[in-house]
Amino acid sequence: MTQELDGKVAVITGGANGIGRAMAEGFVAEGARVVIADIDVDAAEGVVAALGDAAAFEHCDVSDAASVSAAVDAAVDRFGALHVMVNNAGIASSVRRLMDDDFRDFVKVMGVDLYGVMVGTQQAARRMGEGGSIINVTSIAGIGPGMGLMTYRAAKAGVAHFSRCAAIELAERGIRVNVIAPGNISTAINAAFDTKSIVARMQPLQRMGTPVDVANTAVYLASERSAQVTGVVLPVDGGTTAGPPPLTPNEVMATRANG
Repeated sequence: MTQELDGKVAVITGGANGIGRAMAEGFVAEGARVVIADIDVDAAEGVVAALGDAAAFEHCDVSDAASVSAAVDAAVDRFGALHVMVNNAGIASSVRRLMDDDFRDFVKVMGVDLYGVMVGTQQAARRMGEGGSIINVTSIAGIGPGMGLMTYRAAKAGVAHFSRCAAIELAERGIRVNVIAPGNISTAINAAFDTKSIVARMQPLQRMGTPVDVANTAVYLASERSAQVTGVVLPVDGGTTAGPPPLTPNEVMATRANG
């Protein structure tokens, strides 16, 4: 490792599992000290035990502003500063189609996926100095339209737009705000979906993404290599948002025959 984050202190919400855990591991490997802010006590404590003195756990419900503020304060109290905030915590919404959705989970999903990001950005910016980096996690579901998951899609679209707006405001403080948009990543939250089939149909790069791919992107956005980058929404999706894979010759012929 190159120790690109040597001396930096980060808070990672949802850092106990999946993408968040990969980020915590990647940050520590690059020299950072990390506070894992999560509601999953057992998983978070397991990550801290594996990472050693460079990591600490703070119980945090991101839908509660006071809880987020406490996690930020914990990082400053424990490690002396805050340089990087990763607002990663998120939950899925109902997969029902629009006409069948009763929006029973609207308040909960918006509270975690959008409000949690907004509050996390605000609270971190209050404690950061010039050169701070805020990294918010959306989804390709918040970039391109699709059916089902309407509340989730709306929340994640809100994350992208809010973050661009925050990047403009916080630039005067010397704080950068960027967004990572994972797509087709092998995680527990995607376990209900046939991700292999989705990759085959929708992703030009026929490779299943991993949490480490997203973590590597976060390391870049947290490091000085991205010092001139702010207000960017960066998909980590194997090209899905660029467009579907090209048709094979047989598929082209079939399309012409049916047209």
